[in-house]
Amino acid sequence: MDGIEVFPRQDELGAEEFGNAIRAPLGIHRANMHRYWFEDAASGLVEQLEYLRTVKRLTASELESFTEGLSIPESVTSRPVIERPQYDTNQNSFQILQHVKVRAKRSGNYWTQCPSCAIQVRDRAMDNLAISIADPRHYKCWAGCTREMIREALGQPIPVRTHR
Repeated sequence: MDGIEVFPRQDELGAEEFGNAIRAPLGIHRANMHRYWFEDAASGLVEQLEYLRTVKRLTASELESFTEGLSIPESVTSRPVIERPQYDTNQNSFQILQHVKVRAKRSGNYWTQCPSCAIQVRDRAMDNLAISIADPRHYKCWAGCTREMIREALGQPIPVRTHR
């Protein structure tokens, strides 16, 4: 059926995990600070709210009738095999999880305060830094801090490699 997208895309989740995020109209993307509008209304908050007031609300029976007989194709519901990469556990290599306190676990990531944001007195919610559970070498600050800024804030700058 055209126009229906099923989220979350996972058919199962571990304890305390969430599925994919849903980009909802009127929401603001945390990384780029753009607001997402309803496509059928003018791009202004007043116009968007007025449009929302005109949308027909479905009753439970209407929703059941609307979705009756619909199914999710096997190609969408089957969970792909994910091979976890092996990463260096050498104690001499940088391990970000040794330097931060994990505050939450969701969507395949650990979440915590970005050390660079903390120095700049940002990230009051203490959840800008995402660290991959599968491979903690991969981490990202959703406020835009670079890996270099994060490592510098931790007193663990990335070593400069010299070519011989």
